[in-house]
Order: sequence, then C-alpha cells, then structure tokens
Amino acid sequence: MEKKFMKGCEAIAEAAVRGGCRFFAGYPITPQNEIPEYLSWRLPQVGGAFVQGESEVASINMVYGAAATGKRALTSSSGPGISLKAEGISYLASAQLPAVIVNISRGGPGLGSIQPAQSDYLQATKALGHGGFRAMVFAPATLQEAVDLTYNAWEYAERYRNPVMILMDGCLGAIMEEVEFPEMKELTADNVKEWCLDRIDGREDDHMITPILPEPLLEKLNIGKGMQYKMWEKLDTKVEEFMLEDAEYVVVAYGIAARVAKEAVLRLREEGCKIGMVRPITLYPFPKASLNNLDYTKVKGVIDIEMTIPAQMREDIELQVKDRCPVYEYGRSGGMLLDDDGVYEAIAKIVKGGE
Repeated sequence: MEKKFMKGCEAIAEAAVRGGCRFFAGYPITPQNEIPEYLSWRLPQVGGAFVQGESEVASINMVYGAAATGKRALTSSSGPGISLKAEGISYLASAQLPAVIVNISRGGPGLGSIQPAQSDYLQATKALGHGGFRAMVFAPATLQEAVDLTYNAWEYAERYRNPVMILMDGCLGAIMEEVEFPEMKELTADNVKEWCLDRIDGREDDHMITPILPEPLLEKLNIGKGMQYKMWEKLDTKVEEFMLEDAEYVVVAYGIAARVAKEAVLRLREEGCKIGMVRPITLYPFPKASLNNLDYTKVKGVIDIEMTIPAQMREDIELQVKDRCPVYEYGRSGGMLLDDDGVYEAIAKIVKGGE
C-alpha cells in the first residue's frame, strides 16, 4: 500500500486509475476541475484515454460509447453539469452499461455558488435521470473512504450493469489528507464481458447497446431492475452506526456534515448527553434498518444535519422514523459552510432544551 498526501479530487482520480479506469470524458466546472486536470496526464501513462468534450452532453455520450466496448469509463462534474448529463446517464441504465459518475457538489439551485454544498442529494437518489431508474450512490466522509469507494466502484457497476455515482461535496474535494492507495488492478481478457461490443462472437443481447425496446421487453427490463434494487438493499447497504446503544437522540448526517456532526456528538457525550449518530455511506440504497430498528422507547428525537436548506435527506429519514419521535433539521446553504460551533449549538439546543 502506498501512502500519499493528496487533495480530494486528485485522490479520487488516482483511485479511479488504480481501479481500472481507462477512459475519461468530461467538461470543466468548479469544484471538480482537479479530476480532469489530473487524469489528462495520468491516464495516458497507463494506456488510457482522456477527452475534454465540447460539453457535458458530449462527454456523457462518449462515456456511453466507451462503456459499451467494456472499458472502465468515468466522468465527473458538479450540479449543473450532472443535470446536463442526465439523459446520457438514463441511457446507460437502459442499455445496462456500467460507468462511474463523480459529482463534487456545489451550492444550488440553478448556477448557484461554486462553494461546497450538499444540494444534490435528491437529484442523486431520486432523479439522476428520466425514466425511473436508480443508481447506487456512495457518499464518502474522508478521503481514504473516497479512495476505497472509487477504487471498487466498477465492481458494483459491472456486477449490476448499471451506473454508479460517487457524491462528494466540494469541501472534501478541496481538502488534503494522507491516503493509502491500493495496488493497480490488472484487467485481463477475463474482464471483457460477454455483452461488450468488443466480443464479436457469442453476444446475444446486441439490441441492448442501443436500447429502443418494444413495450413488453421494456417492461421486462424494468421488472428485472426493480428486483435488482431490492437486492441492493439487502446486500450492498453501507452505514456507520456510532454510539447508538443508549442514545436518546440520534444525529443523521453524511459526507462532510457527518465529520462536523461527529465532533458535536463527542462533545455532547463528554457533557453527559446520550446521543449517537447514523452515517449513511450509501445514500441509495438508504440504510433504512439503522433508523427503523432504533429503540423508540428511548429515542426522543432524530436530528438531520446537512449542508443544504431545506434538508433533502429528511424525507428518507421520516419514512423510517414513522412518527415514532420528532425529526429535526439543521443546515447551511448556498455555499455557506457548516462549522463546529454552529452544529454543536444547534444540536445542543434540541438535546438540552428538548425542542
């Protein structure tokens, strides 16, 4: 394992290369520009291809083409750019093609702010594109976790023949931390799947590369995908549960918000408050059981901490809490950052004041 001190976006880019990424197409937008900048020189070193497309729309369609040939393909952007890629992402899902999409999110809506935010939760988990498909969405809270999740993202994408998203806010994209990189994955002929365009013989589902399907086949595809999404919930949900054993209040937060919230939880624990935290690592599938199985004879409240207003994850939280206790929220928005004291004070007011 190799350790390096790196910026978040660059760490994701290096992890992608080591995870087998050999094609990138994207277009500049803050705060993810270091990803394409890094890959512009790094991919050619390993025999890969880097393309700066003329637009986000062009770039996602290049990814579509590369994925169809079996190459591990990547694109990255931020909120407005992900919106422009939405049609292509939906086509990837329809064609059952694996690809990885990185969103280093910024403030919104609209053009919004180039500052970090967590404004894209609903887009990522509910409407990444048209047609009702879903994608696995990973939300790292540290750069090491970002490296590990990116490195393994194509394993999920190829296993389920579906796009995968890494959703990380601009704070994590900009900070520097020490990370440990795994070895380069060696992709051999065994990695070429039977559905790839590269496989001239033995490929039975040619029609799926350009997915224009009659209604009965389209319904069959959607039924299969629906079953797959339920399987994700059983097999692939990732979550950190922190100090829940005796918790009377439970904070729910992901990404950079979880890092700030955990400091508040530890501080309140030192003051004698019984408080814990649930940190979703997969935003989809959402870790339903962690909230549904809380002991609501003890839990007096659940507190959603997000870097967006109004809180977007709250709906998923409330679906699991089921009115068994109040759900509160605190956040900052538009590129205004969460800070230790602000989060502590907001949670302390609820925990100590009971409101």
